[in-house]
Amino acid sequence: MPSFDVVSQLDLQEVDNALNQARKEIAQRYDFKDSRTVIDWDKKETISVESADEFRVKAVDDVLREKLARRQVPLKAVDFAAIEPGPGGRAKQEIKLKQGIDADRARELVKVVKDAKLKVQAQIMGDQVRVSGKKRDDLQAAIQAIRAHDIDLPLQFVNFRE
Repeated sequence: MPSFDVVSQLDLQEVDNALNQARKEIAQRYDFKDSRTVIDWDKKETISVESADEFRVKAVDDVLREKLARRQVPLKAVDFAAIEPGPGGRAKQEIKLKQGIDADRARELVKVVKDAKLKVQAQIMGDQVRVSGKKRDDLQAAIQAIRAHDIDLPLQFVNFRE
């Protein structure tokens, strides 16, 4: 029985490359001179930015968005939190990377597939959704139905099996 999986994953190597490019650009820019701007990443889901003031954190935010977009990291998967005051008059910001499909969005995807009235079944398997059916055309129609429904996560369709 043909099937495929709907997942939401990021290429963490591309995120790392984008952060390294952003660090290099910030180190060379004149407006960041003597600001001790720091970009930290826990290699999983949280990026923290700290700089001398709110203006510089916003500038780092713009640089990060540009570098992530250039490396084909979907900005839908990046959640920029509000800028907060930090220690010593500095400013900081937490940036979360969203990976996996949470239970609410998985149920929403299953509902979209069922509402399409196709001869396929969708089931939630952890942080992904598996769609299976008898015909390949039905599975392709399910992919189109999922793409037409706007979900604020970047979705990939993997493990297509005959």
